[in-house]
Amino acid sequence: MTELFECMIINVNVKTIIILLIMEGVLRMALENKCQCAEESDQEKYTRISEIIDEYKNKEGSLIQILHLAQGIYGHIPLELQKFIAQRLDMPLSQVSGVITFYSFFSTQPRGENTIKVCLGTACYVRGSKKIIDRLIELLKVQVGETTTDGKFTLEVMRCIGACGLAPAITINDEVYKQVNPDKLKSILKEFEEVKK
Repeated sequence: MTELFECMIINVNVKTIIILLIMEGVLRMALENKCQCAEESDQEKYTRISEIIDEYKNKEGSLIQILHLAQGIYGHIPLELQKFIAQRLDMPLSQVSGVITFYSFFSTQPRGENTIKVCLGTACYVRGSKKIIDRLIELLKVQVGETTTDGKFTLEVMRCIGACGLAPAITINDEVYKQVNPDKLKSILKEFEEVKK
């Protein structure tokens, strides 16, 4: 029995090491800007998503993981992809769509290269986050939930980013900008475009 247990531990450890090595390789490629995801055809993306579904479909509660990985590959989860996933998982489309619309992480529309999120938590709201949203709408020429025509920015709101002492706060690609006011936004966006290219 002890040998079987030791063998199981070794097997799990080998799988963990393999997963970590794969993740390291993916991260390294992303950091070196060698990711070729944007160059893949829709068919290639669907093939990759299909492989993920095959890997996870018999695991209970795997829908969120499948959707997360599918969005990572495709960039968003349009209705056509939702139908594909539902069909492959043999579940109602309403169940897949319900999860996607419930969790704000998932998007049914293409997102910009950079995601701006304005905090609407109590501290940020009281200190002027509504004015920040209004100014961003004016500067970016989009409404909340939309992406600029050049594909650079997506504007979103979030309930709280946990930085109440820095209110009002926004994030751009998860980088927190503290004590933002409408007058600072133009320079933040300009600096961001120049530095983050």
